[in-house]
Amino acid sequence: MRKVPLTISSFTLGTEIDFEERIKAAKAAGFDGIGIRAETYMLAVKQGYSDERMLEILEENDMKVTEVEYITMWTDQNKTAETPSTLLQQFKEQTVYHMARLFGVGHINCGLMESDSLEVQIQAFKELCERAKELVIGLEFMPYSGVPDLKTAWEIVDGAGCDNGMLILDTWHWARAEMTAEDLKGVPADKVVSIQICDVLERPYPKPILREESLHDRLCPGTGWGDTVGFLKALKEHGIKPRVVGTEVISDNNLELGYQKAAQMNYDTSIDVIKQAWPELLD
Repeated sequence: MRKVPLTISSFTLGTEIDFEERIKAAKAAGFDGIGIRAETYMLAVKQGYSDERMLEILEENDMKVTEVEYITMWTDQNKTAETPSTLLQQFKEQTVYHMARLFGVGHINCGLMESDSLEVQIQAFKELCERAKELVIGLEFMPYSGVPDLKTAWEIVDGAGCDNGMLILDTWHWARAEMTAEDLKGVPADKVVSIQICDVLERPYPKPILREESLHDRLCPGTGWGDTVGFLKALKEHGIKPRVVGTEVISDNNLELGYQKAAQMNYDTSIDVIKQAWPELLD
């Protein structure tokens, strides 16, 4: 495995693929690891996979889980109330912690759809980091979310002041939020825990449905208009050293080609842009 594992993020192979098939498709394409979401894990359990069997399948295929996600709703002001939605979210958060520890993943991806005051976001993020204990919480900004850009994400992480509070940077969100290398100034390089790569359409979806583009219509790295190579070069020049590089291409069109074809396309294009921008990541 590479020092920085190239990972096929969970959504890249969709939500319905069998756990073992996911691993085999990723392995055949050349990836070092897979990402899984809480929903992916719970589906595998529903299908009859025990924790022990999942670990066995990973070992049999010389693969690892290298990315775990996704914690949301962590600013919920009613988080102590025993409502169905709150209880479900608490269960999901604990499930993600269990997954990270089970598979030996040291960081967890998180985001926030709700819009709260910066003061509320900072305090809630601090509490989330405290609940996570030894696990790193990587906050990902998304232009259609309550954390719409890098500036806001860093204000939350910096304000919380937790050693295990860090950032995740994703090409799609970077491009659609119109971030540039200039936006990295003031953000410590060692506060970025991982990065995700993909590419974007020439024209964004309208703002009211921008999230739909993110969840259905991303492009393989280097095949669109998001300048994935430039994104990687900017991060490299800033001195960022990610623990993981995830290929997160959420694409209905790609999945229609079949899991193996989708995995191979994503691997080949990821390798191509990394070779151009940051070949040391492939060591």
